[in-house]
Amino acid sequence: MARTPADIRALTDDELDRTMDECQREALNLRLQQQTGQIENTARIRVVRREFARMKTEQMARAKQTQPQQAD
Repeated sequence: MARTPADIRALTDDELDRTMDECQREALNLRLQQQTGQIENTARIRVVRREFARMKTEQMARAKQTQPQQAD
């Protein structure tokens, strides 16, 4: 199930962390299946990788918002 950016923004920090962990586990599992020739849907690797990137981007944006602004 692909998550939209709006879905990702709606997650709390804890939910986002948990979802990122699940996404990483799924990506690892898919890579292992690919290496052993058991994977059925090769496009899923790309989808999972992009979902993780979207979640990481949102996580970094939240971290940047919480940091105080530095004076030049």
